[in-house]
Amino acid sequence: MAVRELICISCPLGCPLRVETDGAGKVTAVTGNTCKRGEAYGRKEVTAPTRTVTSTVLVAGGQSPVVSVRTKGDVPKDSIFAVMAVIRETEVPAPVALGDVLAENIAGTGVDLIATCTVGKREE
Repeated sequence: MAVRELICISCPLGCPLRVETDGAGKVTAVTGNTCKRGEAYGRKEVTAPTRTVTSTVLVAGGQSPVVSVRTKGDVPKDSIFAVMAVIRETEVPAPVALGDVLAENIAGTGVDLIATCTVGKREE
């Protein structure tokens, strides 16, 4: 049996979780949570951790040189470096609108990269 101690990030309470697994990595117990979201977070974090990735992408001809972006959903934690490599190589033309998909299925994760603000076209 293995034990992992985590702080839950599902809500503002930040409960201290204790996640127990059997020898095969299957979760046998989650304790310390005060809500059901904490139990779900503990199970997911130990078996298949994911994260939302946030960054910026270059904008060609924009009023701002970059636009803030995020993944539309969570990506597997072990794919973050591949996602960031694609983001670093991405440049989009202005204008960019809030919610625009800037990269579909980024790094083969099945998750799109979207703009989180609007960047207008630079007036020449």
